[in-house]
Amino acid sequence: MVMLLAVSSIGALDELGKVLTFLVMLSVLVILHELGHFVMARRNGVHVNEFSVGMGPRLAGWKSPRSRTQYSLRALPIGGYCAMYGEDAKAGEAEQQREFRAERTEYPQPGDDTNFQAKSAWQRLSIILAGPTANFVVAYLILLFGALIFGVQSTNAQPVIGEVTPHSPAALHGLKSGDRIVAVDGDPIRNGDALVARINDSLGKTLTLDYERNGLRYEFDVTPVRCGSLSMQVATEERNKGCIGFMPVPAYARVPIGQAIVASADEYGFVASEVVDSLGLLLTHFAHYAPQLTGVVGIGQAATTIQDFGWGPYLQLAAQISFALGVMNLLPIPALDGGRAAFVVAEIVRRRPVDPEREGLVHLAGFAVILMLMLVIAFHDISRIVSGQGAF
Repeated sequence: MVMLLAVSSIGALDELGKVLTFLVMLSVLVILHELGHFVMARRNGVHVNEFSVGMGPRLAGWKSPRSRTQYSLRALPIGGYCAMYGEDAKAGEAEQQREFRAERTEYPQPGDDTNFQAKSAWQRLSIILAGPTANFVVAYLILLFGALIFGVQSTNAQPVIGEVTPHSPAALHGLKSGDRIVAVDGDPIRNGDALVARINDSLGKTLTLDYERNGLRYEFDVTPVRCGSLSMQVATEERNKGCIGFMPVPAYARVPIGQAIVASADEYGFVASEVVDSLGLLLTHFAHYAPQLTGVVGIGQAATTIQDFGWGPYLQLAAQISFALGVMNLLPIPALDGGRAAFVVAEIVRRRPVDPEREGLVHLAGFAVILMLMLVIAFHDISRIVSGQGAF
């Protein structure tokens, strides 16, 4: 009994460590996003009131005597923020600009030259877009770091099950992370890439798979379905091939620096197309792909699984999340950088800020979209927990 409790405690601590690792990774990506805003704001002469690492109560802080910026470390490791002089989170982008123009025309204030609202529309746009741009740059740097330190993916992937897609044929037949596929239709399998190719070429055909788990051998029949029906995270050219819903554990090989740079660029292109294609499918086929949406809980669950396969795959996930953060923040939705940028672009085109009534309607529609997405994602994550797939 004592041994079982000890094993259970070790397992719980291991899972907690994985969750904390994921939260730190996500927090770093958000902080680097905010750092993009910070650097561009300083380059354009905007005063930054506070740059915070983390949220919640302040644990420590330091105020620069030169820039008068407060640097803070806060209790909750869930991101951070860059608070600029002239920003008001309670008001819309166009509203803040209208009020600033109206007030400062009659009552100029000392330090107005460092106010965010005092800058030209192009300067404000560059500051707003610097956050998502930082995420795009960081995504490539993460891939390059992984390629230099851990190597690039080789064609000798193991025939071992990595991540399993929920509700897929693989999941329904009980395949789990760590299972090793040893044969397909009686033919021995020694390479993960050969296994994937065999399944890809067998759309609609029944296959007999043999796999090993904890030294025991099992067999089952499965029929691959179209890859695009299982997940949005599939390359365009792969969508009409056969899949049963799993990823093999990748293998990595060290390569020269030049080859690592090229391989990272290729992987970056794949990540970019994957994220953009997924967003396009969600917008054009929302009812079909909405059940695949996941929030922080679902992403965290995938992250804890991928951690078991090493830092190479984990850094690829981090790069994908960073790029996705950049894309999501560019969506023209209020409270996101894309929503703020849209009003500044409208100001550039119209040569004046957007009218209050129109800004109000845009905000109302945008918040309705955000609420709908939050409800869908929350429902999906909760369903996963209730169905026994766990939170992390």
